[in-house]
Amino acid sequence: MTAAEATPELASPPHDRAFLGHPKGLGYLAFVEGCERFSYYSMQTLLVLYMVKYLLLPEHIGGVAGLGWLRAHYYTGLEGQPLASAIFGDYTALVYLTPILGGIVADRWLGRRATLVLGGLVMALGHFLMAFEGTFLLALLGLIVGVGLFKGNIASQVGELYSENDIRRAMAFQIFYIAINVSVIGAPLLSGTLGEKLGWHWGFGCAGVVMVIGLLAYLAAGPWLPPDDRRSKRDRGPRAAMAGNDWLRLAALVLLVPILAISLLTNQEIFNAYLVWADEHFQLSFLGWTLPTSWMITIDAAVSFTMLVAVTAFWKWWGASSLGSRWREPDELGKMIIGSLFAVGGGGCLVIAAATQGGGKIGLFWPVMFHLLNSIAFSHILPVSLALFSRLAPRALNATVLGIYYLAFFAANKIVGTVGGWYTTMPTTTFWLLHMAAAGVGLVAFTLFKLLLAPRLLREA
Repeated sequence: MTAAEATPELASPPHDRAFLGHPKGLGYLAFVEGCERFSYYSMQTLLVLYMVKYLLLPEHIGGVAGLGWLRAHYYTGLEGQPLASAIFGDYTALVYLTPILGGIVADRWLGRRATLVLGGLVMALGHFLMAFEGTFLLALLGLIVGVGLFKGNIASQVGELYSENDIRRAMAFQIFYIAINVSVIGAPLLSGTLGEKLGWHWGFGCAGVVMVIGLLAYLAAGPWLPPDDRRSKRDRGPRAAMAGNDWLRLAALVLLVPILAISLLTNQEIFNAYLVWADEHFQLSFLGWTLPTSWMITIDAAVSFTMLVAVTAFWKWWGASSLGSRWREPDELGKMIIGSLFAVGGGGCLVIAAATQGGGKIGLFWPVMFHLLNSIAFSHILPVSLALFSRLAPRALNATVLGIYYLAFFAANKIVGTVGGWYTTMPTTTFWLLHMAAAGVGLVAFTLFKLLLAPRLLREA
């Protein structure tokens, strides 16, 4: 039995199918996660553009409290786009590091619910602090801490809605990611347009309001969520111990983290150097009106949502068809290998776009093809890898192991912060070839993992 697999008394009753054939709690958790991701991706969409086009300009950079010290002692010699890329990389990396601490806080002290509510409050505060240039770094710190308290604790509750042998769990995480993608579609359209057309702080403020709405929805969802395992010091007693194959599973999951990080490089670059490239070189003017650059994120999210639904429907059809009886649906690692193949193809589209640009603007055909292939890859890697971690995580380290999952995003974004800064000094074709190669590394590594470790781990999980 794994960390995210609840015991019968913790799981929703098997007859609870009030939300698309799933427990009602899944609907609430998906909505809350959608609000949190709307606020996060509003910030992520606007952040690099805001810094490059406004905050880091000579007339504004001096007003940011603490940034002068960081430039002197940490971001030495960086300015303009490389500085924006480095700040973005560190921010998004730390956002995915702190869920481990959030998991520890939940597992050892506050419980998942109180930790998640606290995280939502801190995140909302961080968004509202973005309204003031001087508190820019403090706002980023609030968002880093808030996401850490929130992120892993909501994902662990999704898994605990289901009993040990409930086959709906993998589909539940795909529904969970569909809610995320709906939010990523809306964030650039609403917050991105407000930020680029009306004023940067309007976009950040919109993100804060939506976060508050999500927090209120979570408070209302209590009766349909798994019971919290918070206990008083007097009643705490011993927690579940590591047993059987748990240590091997934990070691395997830790090994998967850097592999996932490398495979995610191109996907995470979309919010960094890719947006700067699009702003400078994509043909975004049509009939006298220029599309906000942030709408490229909406294109990506819309395609990702469509492909996530299509991939989910495809594998459901496969399992019910005669093909499914002859060739079994791939397991989690099999799907991640398929996703890596598409990720390599997506990186190739960016290479072609850069190589064929010439002296004019880049049309949207190859970028859209990139988003299409990358979205199919996304559908086979991200929700599936989260389900894999949920399946293999030892119960003794419930939310903590779900926090470890997000170390892959920490590492990916930290790498992106450095690699993204090479955009201005490296030939663009070479820059995207590097990302294509990273997807290839993921393909090889997932294949080796499946051949060498998966048979034993998945059989005993």
